[in-house]
Amino acid sequence: MTPFAALHHQDAPLLLPNAWDHASAAALAARGFAAIGTTSLGVAAAGLADGAGTSRAETLLLARRLGRGAFLLSVDAEGGFSDDPAAVAELAGELAAAGAVGVNLEDGRADGTLTPAALHAAKIAAVKAAVPDLFVNARTDTHWLGVPDPVEETAQRLTLYQQAGADGVFVPGLTEEEGIAALAGSVRVPLNILYSPTGPTLSRLGELGVRRVSLGSLLFRSALEAAVRTAVDVRENRTPTGRPPSYAEVQRLTGSD
Repeated sequence: MTPFAALHHQDAPLLLPNAWDHASAAALAARGFAAIGTTSLGVAAAGLADGAGTSRAETLLLARRLGRGAFLLSVDAEGGFSDDPAAVAELAGELAAAGAVGVNLEDGRADGTLTPAALHAAKIAAVKAAVPDLFVNARTDTHWLGVPDPVEETAQRLTLYQQAGADGVFVPGLTEEEGIAALAGSVRVPLNILYSPTGPTLSRLGELGVRRVSLGSLLFRSALEAAVRTAVDVRENRTPTGRPPSYAEVQRLTGSD
């Protein structure tokens, strides 16, 4: 078992915060987070649409910037930026070469549909064949996209994804405790849930059987909100609240001092 995989088998769930650049990753690592993911929304926010399969180069570039950091890196690779399993496996190899130890592969598409389950399973199998030690977190967007019977569809897809070799499964949009507990008890690999401020707490998710909790784009969106709030406070002659890191502290985090 790799060190990253082992983090999914502790007493408490692995809390995986998601960074969008070197400074955000370094700041999280400095506060003791052993593993950090990337957020596709944060990567795409440079001017590309999230989930549209257009940010392959940017995703790989960020992995190369973060992959040698003092933390374990898992990369959000959307759907692998291709429907060709061989091309997805090639990307996975490049991400692993950059230092990534995990990858998140999702079956949701930009048009609101789901990738055929067999095709997504083929992508997972191709990645595991090419890079056996890379932790593949197979995500299904059944609950996010409002499929007619998300419980049954989720179960069918996760069965296929596990058979294909997925090391973990991820079901964003599922926040109801009974559903989370039932799903955690039905899968044989670690279950990943997306944290929701209106859903169960981290400790409660652990009690329900969740082994990994992702923050997704929450930190990036919170940073945007804080930046705009600070600018508005200054414009309205209010003293900004909070204590942002100093210029020197950011320089030290990014190794640019």
